[in-house]
Amino acid sequence: MPDVSLPTGRPRVPGTVLADQIGGWVGSAPLRTLVYRFGGAWPVGGLGEVLAELDEFSARHWDYRSGRERPDAREPAFDPETVRLVQDAAAALGLVRAVPPALPGYAHLVVLGGLAHACVRRVSYAAHLVRTGPRVTGEVALLGSFRPLSEVERAVLTAAGIADCDTEVEVLDAAVRLAFGLAAPSDEDGHDAGHPHHSWSSRTYRPAGLPPVRVLAAPSSEPDRRRAHTADTQRFWAEHVRLSPGDPVLVVTAPIYVPFQHCDALRTLAVPYGCGIETVGVDPTLVALARVPEPTLTPGRYLQEIRSAIRAMRALHASISAPAGPAS
Repeated sequence: MPDVSLPTGRPRVPGTVLADQIGGWVGSAPLRTLVYRFGGAWPVGGLGEVLAELDEFSARHWDYRSGRERPDAREPAFDPETVRLVQDAAAALGLVRAVPPALPGYAHLVVLGGLAHACVRRVSYAAHLVRTGPRVTGEVALLGSFRPLSEVERAVLTAAGIADCDTEVEVLDAAVRLAFGLAAPSDEDGHDAGHPHHSWSSRTYRPAGLPPVRVLAAPSSEPDRRRAHTADTQRFWAEHVRLSPGDPVLVVTAPIYVPFQHCDALRTLAVPYGCGIETVGVDPTLVALARVPEPTLTPGRYLQEIRSAIRAMRALHASISAPAGPAS
């Protein structure tokens, strides 16, 4: 299957252009093939209607989390032909291959938190990039939350020689000290509200000869319902750093999450601030990442994150389609 381009991350792109590009991704042959394979008919109507129907379809057929965290998602059993189609579609839709950063420099490098192994791998990759790759003139920001770790995550950390971590943000903090060879932050700030969904923290490290490294735990925008998610952490970081229109921002995640987290970054950073967004996945060939290997990526995992991408594109489309408020 031919590769399908994600919506552009160039600064200040008109909403009409982004909408056309969202339509190109969701209407692509690989996604249509998956819908047909799972017994669906292609939605009719405008882009908003198509996105809504794909969201509903993917909830019925590809949501293996059912409200649980990713490690607790069930893994479906598929026949070999379906496995092949899912893997081919995931590759074409941008969930498989790691692509290096395209620019020689960025205003900021943003690392998105996640499961424990992913936090360690992404921080290691960020340290590799700032030492050997593009120049970063602002800061390296690691964005997480106070999500408690599962027993499986704790076991992964123990095997990697990392101890005394209870939450996602503590893993990010430990990974910074390990990857950058630092003992303690130079600055700390935060607010303990007595509940992790309401609390936040910020720790800044200053490695010699490199940009400052900030570890940020965000509060939830819906604390009565859930923990902070990716968009919350991006929005919270944007409030703590001076983003200027045109600033190129490099976002680092895992390849499987690139489509959905790229679209979240467009919605929460590029659209309101006018900055540029480039989203890349960790390069799995780096020797430094071998200490914490990536778990096997299954067809169910790929379908779950294709659903995440559909939902992120639906939210992005809604944000660029909403009528502007009254002038003040």
